[in-house]
Amino acid sequence: MSAIIASPAPDPSRRWVDRKYFLWLLSAAVPVIVCLSLATFTWLSRRWGIHGWTELALWLLPFLIYVVVPMGDMVFGDDRSNPPEEAMAALEASFYYRALLFAYTPVQYVVTIWCAWIVTSQALDVFGYAGAVLAAGGVNGLGINTAHELGHKAEAIDRWVSRLTLAPSAYGHFYVEHNRGHHLHVATPEDPASARMGESLWEFLPRTVWGSLVSAWRLERRRLNNHGCRAWSVRNQILQSWSMTILLFGSVTTAFGWPALLFLIVQALYAISLLETVNYLEHYGLARRRLPNGRYEPCRPVHSWNSSHVVSNLLLYHLQRHSDHHAHPRRRYQTLRHFDESPQLPAGYATMIVLAYVPPLWRRVMDRRVAAHYGGDLDRAAIKPGRRSVVEAGLDRGA
Repeated sequence: MSAIIASPAPDPSRRWVDRKYFLWLLSAAVPVIVCLSLATFTWLSRRWGIHGWTELALWLLPFLIYVVVPMGDMVFGDDRSNPPEEAMAALEASFYYRALLFAYTPVQYVVTIWCAWIVTSQALDVFGYAGAVLAAGGVNGLGINTAHELGHKAEAIDRWVSRLTLAPSAYGHFYVEHNRGHHLHVATPEDPASARMGESLWEFLPRTVWGSLVSAWRLERRRLNNHGCRAWSVRNQILQSWSMTILLFGSVTTAFGWPALLFLIVQALYAISLLETVNYLEHYGLARRRLPNGRYEPCRPVHSWNSSHVVSNLLLYHLQRHSDHHAHPRRRYQTLRHFDESPQLPAGYATMIVLAYVPPLWRRVMDRRVAAHYGGDLDRAAIKPGRRSVVEAGLDRGA
């Protein structure tokens, strides 16, 4: 299925076809698919009671994320084609692509509230409870990516929807830190969201979560001080975003009781872990050189790991074309381009997330790729302090 984008080039007969036009529905459809799984569970449990096999319906989303999408990437491979320059303006102007982002948020809220109702009203065992956490947290984790896409845009409505989308994951400060911190400091020691070679995911997670929070507050305090305001102000964008979370969590807790609050916190932690795991793999081991003037070299395509695997790119709004995103943060997802000079991941993000959960496997696959990217010169890579000998030993064993 495809749509035709008219070209503004002098020859009006020239047309470019977006062959993924309707396939972009995949990401927006994720919370709808989860709603169907929740409806299935509700129907089965009322008819047959709560059993392990009825609770399987709650596990549809993790099955899609960890099994179906990686298999889809293997089967359908990658897509390195880019829209022609003459089609970019029309692509950017098409409201269809933007509407898919807006459609995600209301259904995301439905999933979050529905899962909270299920865990507080049904006699779930640990298996069922975990399924509900992964369903809500998975939708909200993917929602952070939707918020990421909207948060970069100039339109005020896009930015407000971005912050609404972050509320169920309780990660509203991401709006500040990512836009004004990560994009400035990426692939440097100043960026808490850039992972270092030899650093496991489990070491990275507490460092990036705390570091991003501290960085976001520092950035927002500085912005407000420059405008003559105190940090603790109604104009503080972090406090505004956290207020949305408090309102949502408070309303759900009032409706379903205190167990709902525990559920909301646990699913938010899982959502945050999905985001930060993606951060872990996006810049692992990559470094920008410090110039003689003390500044870092400009961010270029070589400073982001990329993947053009088609299924996971459809799921994540081309997030895997990460180099172009860093070069042009306001470029909409449908126009992001593949760069051959960017370092390429061996698989899509869904597969790499699973790999990152197992540090020895991750290091075996990725450390040699980092080393190859720098022609074997590890002085050019970002290595976790104190880990160089361990990294070198691992590379020698894998040689």
